[in-house]
Amino acid sequence: MPSETFQASRLTRGNFLFPTIIEVTDKAVIRHKRSWFGRDEISISITKVASVHIKTGIIWADILIESSGGSDPLASHGHRKADARRIREMVETAQGGFTGRIGQESQS
Repeated sequence: MPSETFQASRLTRGNFLFPTIIEVTDKAVIRHKRSWFGRDEISISITKVASVHIKTGIIWADILIESSGGSDPLASHGHRKADARRIREMVETAQGGFTGRIGQESQS
């Protein structure tokens, strides 16, 4: 699965100068947040994602990705609704592929 990036809208709070970017790969979900003097990155392994919660408004959606490891959830706001749905779909697809590989290995 190729990785995809999703950028929050600059029209939402906290995203005007440095919008939040969520990257979904086949191994992890990563949130990139820039600031004036640095960069904050949070990642959760696909195998550790417990749930993807999407809260939609009129235009934008907030995303909350919780891990089963007990760490702080990965939160981002100001994404397009279609992007939020695509993030959830990619996580579920990656988890399904991982589960399929485990099932095939145990049958060998």
